[in-house]
Amino acid sequence: MNNLIRFNPLSDITRFDPLMDFDEMFDRFTRTALRPGWRELETVEPQIRMDISEAGNEYVVKAEIPGVKKDDIHVSIDGNVVSISAEVKHEKDVSEGSRMLRSERCYGKTMRSFRLDQDVVEDKAEARYADGVLELKLPKKNGAPHKELAIS
Repeated sequence: MNNLIRFNPLSDITRFDPLMDFDEMFDRFTRTALRPGWRELETVEPQIRMDISEAGNEYVVKAEIPGVKKDDIHVSIDGNVVSISAEVKHEKDVSEGSRMLRSERCYGKTMRSFRLDQDVVEDKAEARYADGVLELKLPKKNGAPHKELAIS
């Protein structure tokens, strides 16, 4: 299967559609014309970035969750579905007589779920959190991995 798309430098010109969806038109407008001013109003949500690797009979997950206390991170395992949620709390540390000029640190609740090829042994799973990185060691259950059924 070939998933390559041929590069066409004139694709935006040749693809003119007078009945373009208004959402797409608005998105293009905000990306080009309003972007410098719009960025000031934008709220940034915390994100969980992950690396998932397989080592022998276990999965190793390393998730970056900076600025979160260990007690505010929750991991749940349901068969082969792993969910990580975290809450970054907003700290108001402006002292009297001072004012906040710019605040770029994000806060809020974030969640990330992913599916693995095989079920995980929940009783033997391990989690460590240090220096903003959550490391999960998820041992695989013995047996064949899940397979997708063919539709007839």
